[in-house]
Amino acid sequence: MNHSKIRLTDTKEFEAAQVIELYKSNKWSSAEKPDLLLNALHNSHSLVLAYDDTKLVGLGNAISDGYLVVYYPHLLVHPDYQGKGIGRMIVAKLQDTYTGFHQQMLTADGKAIRFYEKCGFTRAGNTEPMWIYQGKEHS
Repeated sequence: MNHSKIRLTDTKEFEAAQVIELYKSNKWSSAEKPDLLLNALHNSHSLVLAYDDTKLVGLGNAISDGYLVVYYPHLLVHPDYQGKGIGRMIVAKLQDTYTGFHQQMLTADGKAIRFYEKCGFTRAGNTEPMWIYQGKEHS
């Protein structure tokens, strides 16, 4: 794949059906709550979308106080496009927005851990991730 074909945008304008399809293709349970998911993305502090021509192939979002702390809850790349550097492009664009923030954080599991380590993230000392979660894909 030619990276020059992939176009990143930081707009919150997107086709709802493409977003839902992207989440479904990655088997994310939030696709089962489309109205809540779309509202969440629209209300993110930042949203980066990756397109191959007009096809949405990836996205990442951030929730932030705008000054000290940013949390990156979602990073998805369509399975047909994974392993081609698109996730790194999205993370880099998000991190450009939050350069110098006191704390950039996320939750990763499985093979995502190595990916985020390659992007400069490290385990958070002796902390333990904690949540109340309604999905089933991380049990």
